[in-house]
Amino acid sequence: MNRTRLARAGRAIALAAAVFATSALAAPDMNKVIREVFPAAETGFDPAAVHDLYSGTIVQGIFETLYSYDYLARPAKVVPLTADGMPQITDSGRTWTVKLKKGIRFADDPAFGGKARELTAEDYVYSLKRLIDPKLRSPWAFLVEGKFVGLDELAAKAKASGSFDYDAKIPGIEALDRHTIRFRLKATDYNLPYILAHEPTAAVAREVIAKYAEVDGRAQANPVGTGPYRLVRWVRSSKIFLEANPHFRGFTWDFVSDDPADAPLIREMKGKSMPAVGRVEISIIEEDQARLLAFQNGEIDIMNMEGPLAPKVLDGANLRPEMKAKGVKLSRQIDPEISYTYWNMQDPVVGGLTREKVALRRAMAMSYDVAEEIRVIRNGQAIEANFPIPPGVVGHDPAWKPGITHDPAGANALLDRFGYKRGADGWRTLPDGKPLVVKLSSRPDTLGRQQDELWKKSLDRVGIRMDVHKDKFPELIKAEKQCKLQMRVAAWIADYPDGDNFMQLLYGPNTFQSNNACAKIPEFDRLYEKSVAIPPGPERDALYREMTKVMEAYAPWRLMISRYRNMLVQPRVQGYRRHPILRAHWMYVDVAGPAAGR
Repeated sequence: MNRTRLARAGRAIALAAAVFATSALAAPDMNKVIREVFPAAETGFDPAAVHDLYSGTIVQGIFETLYSYDYLARPAKVVPLTADGMPQITDSGRTWTVKLKKGIRFADDPAFGGKARELTAEDYVYSLKRLIDPKLRSPWAFLVEGKFVGLDELAAKAKASGSFDYDAKIPGIEALDRHTIRFRLKATDYNLPYILAHEPTAAVAREVIAKYAEVDGRAQANPVGTGPYRLVRWVRSSKIFLEANPHFRGFTWDFVSDDPADAPLIREMKGKSMPAVGRVEISIIEEDQARLLAFQNGEIDIMNMEGPLAPKVLDGANLRPEMKAKGVKLSRQIDPEISYTYWNMQDPVVGGLTREKVALRRAMAMSYDVAEEIRVIRNGQAIEANFPIPPGVVGHDPAWKPGITHDPAGANALLDRFGYKRGADGWRTLPDGKPLVVKLSSRPDTLGRQQDELWKKSLDRVGIRMDVHKDKFPELIKAEKQCKLQMRVAAWIADYPDGDNFMQLLYGPNTFQSNNACAKIPEFDRLYEKSVAIPPGPERDALYREMTKVMEAYAPWRLMISRYRNMLVQPRVQGYRRHPILRAHWMYVDVAGPAAGR
C-alpha cells in the first residue's frame, strides 16, 4: 500500500474545505435568473436512476455528494462538500472514515411531516445501498459492486427473496453515529474519492423515496435534496424550473487559479455570498437553429454551441467580431469525453465473437470517415479520438496509433473474405445468403440526421444496407439499457477524471448499466479486473493499452471524436468558467442587471 499516495490524496481533499464552510451569508436574490438550454430531453431526477448528461446536471444542482470539485482548479481536484474535511484512511487503504458537517438540511417536503430534516450518515448508507437494489436496476450499480464488504451478499439475498433489506447492517457501509460514516473496502480503491463525488452517490432521504417511489422503486419526479436548488416546476421534455433552496448553507466565493485568464473572473466574484442566483430556468430545444436564435434574442444566458452552427458564431477557436461586439463571452475546452458508435454484441446480426461477426463490425468501423465527420458535421469543433481515454483524463495515451482507421478498400476486402457477398442489386448478404440490413438508432434532431447520412454514406461504400430508427432521447436511453438497440452513436463524458471511468464502458458485468454495446469479451474483462487493483501509473497504463488492442480486435465500437465544448455566455453572467466535471454551475456564478428577452 502506498501510504504517501493516500496521504497526498487526503491533503488534496482538505485544501478547499473552507470554501463550503457553514456561515451566515446573504440569501440568493430571487430576482436573479439564469436561463439555459438542453439539446435533448431529461429522463428524470432520481440520482440512482438517471444515466444521461442532462438529467445528471439537474441532479447535481438539487442533491449533494460527500465530495465535489474545486471550481477553478485544473486538473480537476476533489474537495469536501457535505463531508467535514478529509477522510481518515487506515487498514492499508481499505478503511475510510468520513465525518459529515452538522446542521445540513434537506429542502422542506411533505414527506418529512412538517419537520426540519437534517442530513445524517444513515442517508448516505441508504443511498449507496439503493445503487445495488435489484428492483431499482440502477445503471450505476457498477460503482459499488465488488467494492464494499457485505454489500454484494446483501444484494444476492435480495435477488433470492425479492426484497432488499435496507435495515441490514453490513461492515462495508456503516453509520457509526449520526454524522460519521465508515467504509470498509474489499481492496484498496484509489478512485473512491471520485466515486463519492459522483452524483449517483448523492444523499436521498428514505422518507422521500417511500412517499414518491414508482413501482420500480425509482422516484424520478419528486427530487428532494440538500443542494443549492430545488425543483419547483417540470414540464416534461420542455421546461425545468429550479429555485434556491432556502435551507442551503451557502459559502463565500474564494477560489484561486494560476491561469492568468481567470484573473478577471476572480476579481468580479471574490468575496461574494453564494449562491447569488435565485432561479434557474432550463428549456429543452432540440433544433440547433432554434437554440442559437433563442441565445441571439437574449432568451438564453448560457448554451453550448454544437458544431453544425459553429461557423455562425465562431471563427475557428474565437468568437466572430459581431459576437464580441455584443459582449458575448466564450468558455472553450476539449471535453473529457469520447463519442463512439457501438454495435450490440448480443444482437444476432452484428453481435458475437465469431470470426465472421468480428469481420463485419471491423469492416463497418473501417468504412467510417471520422475526418469527414469533423469537417462536415462538427465544422472543425472536435478532434479525432484515437484512444478510448480522452485528453485531460488520467491514463490517456497521446501517442497511441489506432488499429482501426478509415479504409473502405480494406473493409470491402474483409467482407469479401468472410462470405458477405454482393447480390445482383449491389447489396451484401449474410454468409448464409440472407439479406444483410443494419439499423442505426438516432435522435430526431439536426445532429442525428447528419449522423444518419454519414453512416449511410459510409456503409453504402461497402455494400451494407442501413435502416434508421428514430426516437426521443429518453426512449433511446431506456432501450439501450435493455440491450434492444442494434447500433447507435453514443457519447460518454467523464464522471470522474480517471481512465477507469472509460475502460469500464466495455466491462462485461456492466451490461444493462454503462456497457451500451452489451459486450462480454473475456480477455478484456480479465485485463480490466487487473487494472482496477493497480494505482495510476505506468503499470496500469500498460494494461489500458492491452485493453485497447482487444477492443480494436473485436470492434464492439467505432471510436470517433472528442468535442470542443464552446459555451456561449451572455455579458450579464459573471464568474462562469466551464468545468470538466461540474455541470450545475449555477451556485458559482452571478448575474448583473435584468434578464433580456422578457
